[in-house]
Parts: sequence; C-alpha cells; structure tokens
Amino acid sequence: MRMRAGQPLRRLAVREEPMKNFVLRGNLCTSRTKDSLSWIPHGYVVCEDGRSAGMFAELQERFRQWPLLDWGDCLILPGLVDLHIHAPQYAFRGTGMDLELLEWLNERAFPEEARYQDLDYAGKAYGIFAENMKFSATARACIFATRHREATELLMDLMEATGLRTMVGKVNMDRNCPENLREGTEESIDETRRWLSDIEGKYDHTEPILTPRFIPACSDAVMRGLGDIRRETGLAVQSHLSENQDEAAWVRELCPWAGCYGEAYDGFGMFGGSCASGSPAGKGGSCAPGGSAGKGSPTVMAHCVWPSGEETKLIKERGVFVAHCPQSNTNLCSGIAPVREYLEEGISVGLGTDVAAGCGESIFRAMADAIQVSKLRWKLAEGAGRPLTLEEAFFLGTKGGGAFFGKAGSLEAGYDFDALVVDDRSLSRPGGLSLRERLERVVYLAEGQSLRAKYVEGREIFVR
Repeated sequence: MRMRAGQPLRRLAVREEPMKNFVLRGNLCTSRTKDSLSWIPHGYVVCEDGRSAGMFAELQERFRQWPLLDWGDCLILPGLVDLHIHAPQYAFRGTGMDLELLEWLNERAFPEEARYQDLDYAGKAYGIFAENMKFSATARACIFATRHREATELLMDLMEATGLRTMVGKVNMDRNCPENLREGTEESIDETRRWLSDIEGKYDHTEPILTPRFIPACSDAVMRGLGDIRRETGLAVQSHLSENQDEAAWVRELCPWAGCYGEAYDGFGMFGGSCASGSPAGKGGSCAPGGSAGKGSPTVMAHCVWPSGEETKLIKERGVFVAHCPQSNTNLCSGIAPVREYLEEGISVGLGTDVAAGCGESIFRAMADAIQVSKLRWKLAEGAGRPLTLEEAFFLGTKGGGAFFGKAGSLEAGYDFDALVVDDRSLSRPGGLSLRERLERVVYLAEGQSLRAKYVEGREIFVR
C-alpha cells in the first residue's frame, strides 16, 4: 500500500491503532562508523515491531504488502540524541550568556530552579519544554529536572505523553547551593527513594536516572546514599565533570582523597562500571562491567573539558559516556573539550545541548558547533588533533549518543526505529547538490519547519 507524502499522511497521524510494520521511502542516510555515512538514494527503510529491519535499494518481497509512506526526495535520517539538557532552565534560555559557569549558576540557574517548588509554574514551564521537544529533531534525551520530587514526576508525565524515549532525573544537592534549593542530607536520599517508588512501573517510554548535580553540590553522605541506590537498582547516572577550571579546583579542595574529579564519583560507585563500596576509603572495591552497576547501567558525564590524563584513563576504563556540549562550553567560557582525543582513545562520545547554557534544543546546531569549536582547538591548543568532520559530528548526534540507550541512533537493521523525515526544499539553491551536501546544509541551516515527520521506536510522533 503506497501513500504519497502530503494530505494522506495527515490522516495517518490520528489513526487509532499505530502501525507496527511499515516502510518509509526517501533518501536514506545513517552512520556506519564514526568516520563514514551510508547512503541509499530513493531507498526503503523498514520498521518491524518498532525496530529497523534494514535499509534497501529495492524493497524485498516480504515487505511489499506493508504500508509504504513515500516521502519523495526528502532525506530520511536517524532520530537525534541529546545526552544532556536541563528542562527547568528552558524558560530562560538565551539569557545570561555573558557569565561564567559558577556565577551563571548562582545568578540564573539556581533562582529559576527554585521556582519549581510551585507545581503550577512547573506545569506551565515543563509543558512548553515537552511540546518543543516533541516537535524537535530529538528522539531521545537525558534530562535534568530539579531537586523537587513532585515537579520531577510531573515532568516525567509530560515527557511520557510526547512518545519520546527519555531518561529523567530528580536532582540531588545538599551543599553549596541556595537555601531554597538545598535538601537535608537524609532528605535528599529519602526523597530519591520515594520518587523511585512513586514512578515504579508507571511509564513505557520514560525512565529514571540518578542525578547528583555535581560533586560541589553533593556531600559524601549523599553520594554514598546514591551509590547504595545504584547498586540496588542498577540505574544509570548523569552528572557534570571537569566543565570549568575553577570548578575542578574546587573539587580538589572538597575531595582531597580523589586523584581526579572523576575519581570523586568513582569512589562512590557512580562512574560507569565502577561499583565502589561507598566511601573514600572504599576506592579499591569495584564490580566488573556487566554487573549491577556495569554496562547495563551506564554513566554519562557532561562536558569533560579539562580532564587530566588520569581522568581520561578512568573514563575509558569505566566505559563512561562523554556528553559534548560545545555551545554551552562557549557561552560560559568553559573551554573546548578534547573530543578528537576522546574518539582516538575509543571513548564513547555523544552530544548535548545543555539548555540553558546552550541556547536551544537543536542537536543539528550542536553538530555544527562541535565542528566549529574543534577547528578552534586545532589551531589554538598545542598538540590538538585535527578538526571533526561532518561524518563524525553526525555520528556523535545519532549513533554515538544513541549507544547510551542501547541499539539506537541508526537506521541499520536491529536498531530501534527512530527516524526523521527532513524536507530541505526551503533551503533554496540554483543548482543540484549531492546528498552529502544536502545533509551538511541541514546540519548548518535547517530549522524546525524542515521536519516533516518523526518516529521513535516505530511510534509516529508527528506528521506534517
């Protein structure tokens, strides 16, 4: 059954039963490796029970009776992945961009986040965030909430309704923050446990993720309690690491027992494959990757701009994901993360928008920013590797970050069926372009109106 993109597809958006098996036709593009793209002009990508059954130049016989949505000359790409975004900061994005990190937190982020004690305000603000995320190019995201349990549950309700695949974290912070955001130490852990109890079994597409804000805001006792929860539950972890030089120096003062910033997380079993026994004295204890706090419960650390050699080694050993947030790192004067070095070391890297230090939720923009700042690092930092290519930046925003969620971020067979349909006709041109050139223009120039459809795990999120 062939259906042309346009008015017939609008009716599909309101069907009562979603299609489990269908085919999209268009110009297919996906990452094979971090260095290479795979193209099939006017090809077919097949969704079978929420997963990709593969990309084909000619449609196989067994799929020919399935509904076929023909998108003509549009680009069909994997859904994008945002490994780091702050939902409560969305309301003030694009302001305070003349401040550095610690000053920005105190003057902008913390006062705004304190407002989420008010559920009416939280509902309005999170409603805007969820709606914009739904109609963005992002299919999956790791999201910070605030320390407020009820508002965090409200955010999870709203994200579940979007159909996106997300991980949402109630933030923990019991020191070095404003009084109206500071939890008691026992309260912080008790509220985290109550949050996890409240949401157990509630969602299909939304998962909890443990979220110590960062080491300066979390006492050893809170980190120890979170480490206990992680060992009990196997939950993933998200936080911040080595974003700013002053921040890193502060961590050395707060945790003199840690050899590096990353070890301050690792000492409590909150750093990738580490499952240390829960105190600075317990640094020697660990559980191998694959255990309750191993590969099945990964860690993503945002920024990683100023790692020591010891920290880079620990990131690699523990299988920690790096969320590269180039726009945020520029806006807050943090620096440029050594992404080339991370890739050459085999470290897992994805992209983050880091709203509101980043100005918006576009992972396409993050790809362009990643390329641009890597050029500056190449010229300005002694010994820096060559700049990122389009192929590498696209990988980071799709398959690279998607690996945090499992088999995601690709149109290849066996991956979750997350797909975007991009109509780039609005990017007018006098002559023909190659498909790679068209993709590059989408990365640098496309706005939200270029998106015609989005699917996550085979679910139709929207069709225009």
